[in-house]
Amino acid sequence: MKVLLVSFYFPPAGGGGVQRPLKLAQYLPGLGIETHVLAPDDPQWIHRDEGLRVPTQAWVHRARYLGPGGRRPAEELHGKQGLARITTQARLFGRRALVPDENVPWSLTAIPAAIRLVRRHGIDVVITTSPPNSIHLVGAAVKRATGARWVADLRDSAVAHVHRRSESAAVRAKEKVDLGVAKLVARSADAIVCVADFIADEVRALGPRGAVATIPNGSDFDDFDGLDYTPGERLRITHTGSFFGKRDPRPFLQALHDAGVDATARFLGDFRSADREWARRLDLGEKLELIPYAPRATSLALQRDSEALLLLIPDAGGRGQGVLSGKVFEYLAARRPILAAVPPGGAAAELILAAGAGVVAAPDDVDGLREAIVELDRRFRSGGLPDVDLSDEWIDRVSRLSRVEETAELLRALA
Repeated sequence: MKVLLVSFYFPPAGGGGVQRPLKLAQYLPGLGIETHVLAPDDPQWIHRDEGLRVPTQAWVHRARYLGPGGRRPAEELHGKQGLARITTQARLFGRRALVPDENVPWSLTAIPAAIRLVRRHGIDVVITTSPPNSIHLVGAAVKRATGARWVADLRDSAVAHVHRRSESAAVRAKEKVDLGVAKLVARSADAIVCVADFIADEVRALGPRGAVATIPNGSDFDDFDGLDYTPGERLRITHTGSFFGKRDPRPFLQALHDAGVDATARFLGDFRSADREWARRLDLGEKLELIPYAPRATSLALQRDSEALLLLIPDAGGRGQGVLSGKVFEYLAARRPILAAVPPGGAAAELILAAGAGVVAAPDDVDGLREAIVELDRRFRSGGLPDVDLSDEWIDRVSRLSRVEETAELLRALA
């Protein structure tokens, strides 16, 4: 069996969005599936990670990237007033006018490249994995041109992204276009894979022609091999990942300030200028450490060598209830206690509590977060915070390889 995986995010791109397609390309060949990958040559991602290894058993093909480079519009607009702000907004307008997303121009080169690869290599199934949503235009076009089976892999909501500011008219307009893409996926894809049940429910409401399956992200336990935890002199709570949209560190930082314990919060990744200025007014001093983006190897080592890990998932008007981000599973693999500032009763909270991997407080509950910090510090001072002890059953349940095996089973059923 032969598959073509079309992914916008693939090494040397950095960031969390790379891991799901990368691990598919890594594990599928070992399960007897010849795997080809189509990715952009260089879309000027915001971050690059030259340390990520491209799987040697997969064939990686590149299509020329057309479109704007990676940018952070909110950061470019921050602090600008008057003419400077208007000029920046004008410069960003072309990017924001592209629908369903700014990466859609890549379809102009990706579609013909994918069609050639399917015909040349006798590809049985094409997998398109989003974000960005425009990637699914490639799958629909290839299916129509070649008759190959098409699997759409959805890692974010098809219609209402949790981190988007839905109160914005521009965002609501884009979400209408996203709904159009979701309807295209529903009526054309032979199967649809979703990382969370709430996304699968959204898709089923559109009356899809193909099967819909939930295959969550997975934990890469092997990635932490050889990384040690050495207890620090003070409680170190680490968050890895960038801040955008509705992800908000301020309630946690206020709770850290109010807790009055000897602790350090470490944030690795892009930290918004507005949040940095807000935190400065709290005068946290050595209690706050901001670390710029670093390669994944550095991120994993920092996670492992922490007393606790901070997980932030916004409620976003109820949208965050079903979110099970890749970060949840990465933290489980690190085996350090998790302070989960997530919607109580939501999917992430239920998974963390069921695994015995940490404590949960609502993302905007300053008092609840303060109490959690104080309790973590008490346990740390009174005997330490040992590694999270996951049973073999739990490890098998959440491991990345198990997820890829589920995907392989679905692919074989289509061929």
